[in-house]
Amino acid sequence: MIVSQIIEWFSVIIIFIGSIISVISAFGMLRFPDVYTRAHAVAKSATLAVLSCLVGSFFYIWVQDGYISVRLLLGILFVFITSPVSTHLVIRAAYRSGVPLAEGSGEDELKPVLFGEKEPLPTKQSE
Repeated sequence: MIVSQIIEWFSVIIIFIGSIISVISAFGMLRFPDVYTRAHAVAKSATLAVLSCLVGSFFYIWVQDGYISVRLLLGILFVFITSPVSTHLVIRAAYRSGVPLAEGSGEDELKPVLFGEKEPLPTKQSE
């Protein structure tokens, strides 16, 4: 009895923390200057927010109804795998289509690596 109430409160706290992280993710989406930093904010914090809400729901259903929800476990696994991969693909598509970085971000150091452009090799000076 008391253990189930503790786990229920634990579930509620996890879901509440997930909702706070989701709000922080929304602020990051509005606050950051370009698509790359916005996608980073959304990918990290929104994934964590959704996962914590699903884990809290899983524990609550497990204690309240007495069974393990396979749907929630599959949802946790699906979000854990697909969210970072999809964000990576969105950022890669933005980069390849030439979306500029924010002002002051510095030079693009990965362009030769991603596009195969060769930089001239340093030449030896003859003595």
